[in-house]
Amino acid sequence: MDFNQYLNIVIRSVTALVALFFLTKLLGKKQISQLSVFEYVIGISMGSIAAEISVNEDTPTINGVIAMVMYTSIVYIMSFFTLKSLMIRRLFTGTPTILVQNGQILEKGLKKSMLDVNDLLEECRCNGYFDLSKIEYAIMETNGQVSFLSNSEERPLTPKDMNIKPPYEDLVANVVLDGKIIIKNLKMINKTKKWLLNELKKRGYYNLNNILLVTCDINKNLVIYEKNKNIKEKNCLE
Repeated sequence: MDFNQYLNIVIRSVTALVALFFLTKLLGKKQISQLSVFEYVIGISMGSIAAEISVNEDTPTINGVIAMVMYTSIVYIMSFFTLKSLMIRRLFTGTPTILVQNGQILEKGLKKSMLDVNDLLEECRCNGYFDLSKIEYAIMETNGQVSFLSNSEERPLTPKDMNIKPPYEDLVANVVLDGKIIIKNLKMINKTKKWLLNELKKRGYYNLNNILLVTCDINKNLVIYEKNKNIKEKNCLE
């Protein structure tokens, strides 16, 4: 294989990767665990096409790109129809399956979901339930995740239950990241670089070299995280 062939593979690989990246971005930001079976199959097919473009010189690059665009279009078309038709939505995305109802395990639901009792117990533990008797409902969602509803006496109290109105909380803004001031975020909270530097000086920080992160909440309170390269990690998880 000569240099031109290597260069051709590189160009084809980059082209396939760029096309796959942008087309995948168009499909949204779902995680792998949130994809329906149909979307998962489409994703595998597009990945296979991208690989074929990269290594098979007999396949014209434009043909592979057109094929990926077609797959993306199919997903968009099916998304449109699933929004309009409940029957089509059930066909392509499925329906949730009840695994536990009123504290009782439903064997029919387990069989339909291709799960056994051990699988159910593992899902319970992964969601923080080590005692099955504390669960009122468990439902297998269409994306394969299991949702749980605990018994009413096991649910944590909320401020509403105690007639307490907590103060309003908003998103925390990152105003310094890796020692660099994020001007855009400062503008969003109606503050300036001068204000930030003055606040940092009040806390004894005269430069940003030793600062990893600074956050600012709705009350303009700063939380400062220093760089800690010299701190020895305590690893007790091995």
